[in-house]
Amino acid sequence: MPGQRKRKRQQRDRAQRTAARFAPDMGRWEVLFETQDGSEWRDHLRRLRASDTQIDWSAVRIDTFCGRTVQPTTFRLSLFVPN
Repeated sequence: MPGQRKRKRQQRDRAQRTAARFAPDMGRWEVLFETQDGSEWRDHLRRLRASDTQIDWSAVRIDTFCGRTVQPTTFRLSLFVPN
């Protein structure tokens, strides 16, 4: 397919830049919000996106720790804080 080599190279370069930007020696991930309630999670994200315009959403990590019957699913919102 035409342009496939260029597209793959651009994706690889973007992934390398992201990995370098969020390397462990460049800063740390700080937890902003954590819950086990899915509706509370969606409401908090909606309010945060609407009210806080100073968050750099490219430096935000959303983790979903899938649980089983013993341990419930946990949702975590983290922000990368540079050194």
